Amino acid sequence: MSHTPGHDRGMLDKIRMREEILDDLDEEIELELDDARLGSGRACDPLDFRQTYFRDLLRLQGELVKVQDWVKETGHRLVVICEGRDAAGKGGVIKRITQRLNPRICRVAALPAPNDRERTQWYFQRYVSHLPAAGEIVLFDRSWYNRAGVELVMNFCTDAEYEEFFRSVPEFERMLVRSGIQIVKYWFSISDDEQELRFRARMEDPLKQWKLSPMDLESRRRWEAYTLAKEIMLERSNIPEAPWWIVPAVNKKKARLNCISHLLSQIPYQDVERPEVTLPERVFSPDYIRQPVPDDMIVPELY
Repeated sequence: MSHTPGHDRGMLDKIRMREEILDDLDEEIELELDDARLGSGRACDPLDFRQTYFRDLLRLQGELVKVQDWVKETGHRLVVICEGRDAAGKGGVIKRITQRLNPRICRVAALPAPNDRERTQWYFQRYVSHLPAAGEIVLFDRSWYNRAGVELVMNFCTDAEYEEFFRSVPEFERMLVRSGIQIVKYWFSISDDEQELRFRARMEDPLKQWKLSPMDLESRRRWEAYTLAKEIMLERSNIPEAPWWIVPAVNKKKARLNCISHLLSQIPYQDVERPEVTLPERVFSPDYIRQPVPDDMIVPELY
């Protein structure tokens, strides 16, 4: 049976499309392999759950794309606050939420320690500039709740500043909600033993040692102080307009699926009709001659 050029072109296009889809899936697999390089000491997840994880993660990420389209279309403003102990898995959840989204619409705010000037500002001032405009989503990888946790335990704030924070934060968040910003707050919860296992894994992994700061190591020593600070924070800043949600995070994969699924349930999004996309015809100019690229400009093909 003979094949026409058009038929062959169609087959090649299907093969290329399949390669693109597989390459997209590989991105998630690469992240998973990075997590598994030096595990936390727990046995690997059963094969059937791994299959569930990948299937459901891609499905949930598809829903996040719908959220993104709805946010852009309606001008919704969304803030997602991710708090928890060091090594609790906040970064992994944030990666999976943002992985398929447009960084112009969904961005991450992970602020460093305040500089000398910022220390003299109104406490919330440095965070305000990162809040979303219409049609934007911002995920805070740690937030203004630093004052209720790290700053308190490490003695980076005074007792008066700490008390003022709790007087101010409910009104600050209510003000944001009244202005039209939706706030969803997550605390990622892990056990004492699990944090120790994850810290030890990072200590042994040269690709992850950068994640261990002196502050992280000190947090191990002050586990109970952080626990007390967390309990007070949840009690004093859990308001109806912006309640806290606790994510059990000992199992990273389940935490990601549970958190994304819950986040989707908090957003009143709907499908947004997209205009049909058609690929325009390529313009060819008979006068154009492509110039050869000098060999010394080409990256060596080692693979």
